[in-house]
Formats: sequence, C-alpha cells, structure tokens
Amino acid sequence: MAIEPFDAVSVIATKRDGGELSDDQIAWMVDRHTHGGHVADEQMSALLMAIFLRGMTRREIGRWTTAMVDSGRRMDFSGLRRDGRRLATVDKHSTGGVGDKITLPLTPLIASFGVAVPQLSGRGLGHTGGTLDKLESIPGWRAEVDGAEMVAILERVGAVICAAGGDLAPADRKLYALRDVTGTVESIPLLASSIMSKKIAEGTGALVLDVKVGSGAFLASEAQSRELAETMVALGSDAGVRTSALLTDMSTPLGRASGNAVEVAESVEVLAGGGPADVVELTLALAREMLDAVGLTDADPAAHLANGRAMDTWRAMVAAQGGDPDAPLPTARHEDVVTATESGHVTAVDARSVGVAAWRLGAGRARPGESVQAEAGVLLHVRPGDRVVAGDPLATLLTRTPERFSGARDALARAFTVGAAPVDRPRLIIDRVTVDS
Repeated sequence: MAIEPFDAVSVIATKRDGGELSDDQIAWMVDRHTHGGHVADEQMSALLMAIFLRGMTRREIGRWTTAMVDSGRRMDFSGLRRDGRRLATVDKHSTGGVGDKITLPLTPLIASFGVAVPQLSGRGLGHTGGTLDKLESIPGWRAEVDGAEMVAILERVGAVICAAGGDLAPADRKLYALRDVTGTVESIPLLASSIMSKKIAEGTGALVLDVKVGSGAFLASEAQSRELAETMVALGSDAGVRTSALLTDMSTPLGRASGNAVEVAESVEVLAGGGPADVVELTLALAREMLDAVGLTDADPAAHLANGRAMDTWRAMVAAQGGDPDAPLPTARHEDVVTATESGHVTAVDARSVGVAAWRLGAGRARPGESVQAEAGVLLHVRPGDRVVAGDPLATLLTRTPERFSGARDALARAFTVGAAPVDRPRLIIDRVTVDS
C-alpha cells in the first residue's frame, strides 16, 4: 500500500492555527475526500469550519478552486461552429434572489446575436428560486441534456439552459452537502470556489456574474457581496476566463412575479418587448456586459427585444429541449389577496419576506429533491415609490393547496412598509467589478 504524503489531522490543525495550506495539501485533501479513502466527512467538516473561521489567502482560494475543477471532467466548447464560423461562448451566473428570472430572457437574447450560451443552472432551495424549476413549468421541457446534444443545440440554436452533469466538479457537490449541515455555507472563500469551480469546468470563454446585495440576497451586506464579486472575478481571470461582475440590488424582488410558471410568463413578456422596467433594465445591463465580453461592443440588445429576434431564439431553445413554447402554463386553482391596512406611500417591499411566502405556497423546497408546485407563487401589485390607499391589493398569493395561505400571509406580515412621504425607487445597478477595479 502506498504511503500517503499527508494526514488529514495535520492539515486541519494547520488551518485551525491560522496557517496557510500548501498547494499539495489542498489538492490532496480535496481529491481524497471526493474519491474516498483517506479523508472522512467529519475531517473535511472540521477543515471547512477552520476555513470559515480563519479564511484563506487568494493563493489558497485559487488552488482550492483548481482542485475542485480537477475532481471531474472539463467541458470544451472551443470546437463550436456555425456556417464555418467559430462560435464565441459566454455564460452568466447569479448568486440568487427573489423573482430573479433574468436567465430566461437573457440567454436567448445573447444567442440571437450569434453567440453560444451554455447555461448550466440549478434548482431552488429555501427562499431563492431555481432556473430549472421555472423552466420545468413549460409542458415537455427537460433539464437533462447530455454533452453531444448540448453541442448540437448550441450549434443550431445558440442557447441551452440545462442541469450540470454529475461529473462536473463533483468535489463541489460533496463539499456543499457538508457545508449545508455544518453552518459554513456563508464563507466567502468556499462560496467563491464553489461557484467558480463549476463555471471554469464548464469551459465557457467569458463569464458575467450578477452578485446580489440586500435582504433577499445570499449575503445581505454590500461589503460582503463586493468581496465575493472581487474574489470570483479574480478566480475567473486567473483561470483564463474573461470575467466581470455587476453588484445589483436584491432588497426588493425583481419584477412582479415570484414563483415558477409566473416567472416564465413574465420572462416571455420581456422577450415580447414589454415586462417590468426593472427586469428589462437588468436584462439589458447584463446583456451589454456579456456582448462586450465577446467583442460585440456595438451590439444593441434592446433592438433584439423589440424586433422579435430574441423571442424567436427563445422559442427555438425551448423546443430544442422538448418544450412547447405555445402550451399554456400551469395556473393556480386558489388565490388569496393581501391588501393594504393603511394609506400612504410604499417605502419598501422586503425581498426575503416575499421569497419565503412563495416558498411556503409551494414554489420552493426545504430539502434537495423535494417537488415544487409549478403554479405557486406571489404576484406583487406595488413597488417602492407607489401610493396606496387602505384596502388596495398589495399581492396575490397563488397555490394549489389553500392551507398554505396562512403561512404565506405570516411571511408577508412585515414585507410591505407604508409611510407618509414618497421615496425614490432603489437603484438597481450598484457597481461594476472587474480585475482592474
């Protein structure tokens, strides 16, 4: 039997005592935990807590990310062609929020410019929604696409939104399961490496990050969100992926719809040239960032929303994954309207409260693998800055199981703040982060 170069206890002790882990120690720990044999779950859990408490240097974060990428296969889209022309690739990742359906209109919008968008997405957990859950409300649409089919769709349509394969950064799946039950999810080094290991392994040439700030975000403070954005941008750039990030507000839900089918419907409105102003604004801001990343600096994404090209690509993308873009979306059998108890101006609509309400109505899940209701969700009727009169509708709750209304109403008890003085609507785009900023 070969003698191991390290032992887990000494590696844990190094980080526990505030030391730096060597490249070889990191690579060994991640490999031996992922593929079994020498690093037990409880030992990796101890190391994750030590990292949570002691932090990591940029070098350590970079090596940890690389080790996670190396734990599985790397995808390669460098051979994508259409009409003899190489297709540039660009992807987008959001750190998650409430009503965040931006991936749905954004992906076909970018593809309508002749760019390939291999969008590997996930499912929702807790108060944040999942892109795959939303799309699965379209009759026939499927999230599972193998590698050969993905390439074929990208070359024909230019856009795929699908689940990541189990062999893509498998270390992340094992580590996240431990972080979820050990209180170490919010560690910025572990968050950044988790997100970027999958994106680097995905093989895209450029990446734009949408890092949320506010009550509905994963990290509520702007300082923490900025640090996460800067760390991820650096990791992507170091790996040869052109990477930038936008810091965006998530104190208020995006758009008026939070749920699954209702967010698909709102996304189609945007693709048809309408939709809520904030959803359109963020879609266009991220689109410009993505098009600039692949050299299309003069492209006008607003034009492709207006002339129908983005909608045509959406329909082709949905159909390519088995969906029927003309089929009616599921609708809730039961509705309940929340009304204003006082008159005045809406000064805040708390994103997390709305997300929790949608989750309790059945739009989200408490544990991985649970089913969700396609039709459940919350439709907002007011935004910060709007004037209301007592009795006006604030939100409509949607579900197939009306016994859920009570819990959703409890979640919304403090979601809407009404004051005497009018307020400005919150600024959506807070800042842009690049390697030079």
